[in-house]
Amino acid sequence: MESREIDPGRLWAGGALVALVAALVAVAGLLVARGLFGVAVLAPKGRGIWGNANTLTYALVAAAAALAAMGLMHLLLVAAPAPEQFFGWIMALVTLIAAVLPLTLTVDTAAKWATALINIAIGAVIAFLVSTVAGNAYRPRTPPPPPPDDTLQYPESPYYRE
Repeated sequence: MESREIDPGRLWAGGALVALVAALVAVAGLLVARGLFGVAVLAPKGRGIWGNANTLTYALVAAAAALAAMGLMHLLLVAAPAPEQFFGWIMALVTLIAAVLPLTLTVDTAAKWATALINIAIGAVIAFLVSTVAGNAYRPRTPPPPPPDDTLQYPESPYYRE
């Protein structure tokens, strides 16, 4: 039997922070692609480095993906025999899909690759941080009370001594 149990409050507090970091990685990736390299990722060329509402949408989707990953990790921690291994494989495959998907679109080649790289960064950050949070969201399991003592107790007597 395990000597520790998952602390859901601590797990989901960490999940909220992972969502914030994932959203910031999305915004930072878009700013780097647009501002440093002049690649129109999720925005028309003339919209500047902040683009349009797609920037906010991309950040919110990254945050939602982080919360979904935390939900998956919580489920795996409760129900799966090797939660960290299953989570790692699932995240690797989802990140691969997220990286390949933009490469199939009919947009500028630079925008395809920039989006794929941003998706890889988001997926890697989510996978790493969710795994780290899950590994630190345990609390010591409280031991069960001792079983009742069923032995007979004899009162002090001059006739019985140990």
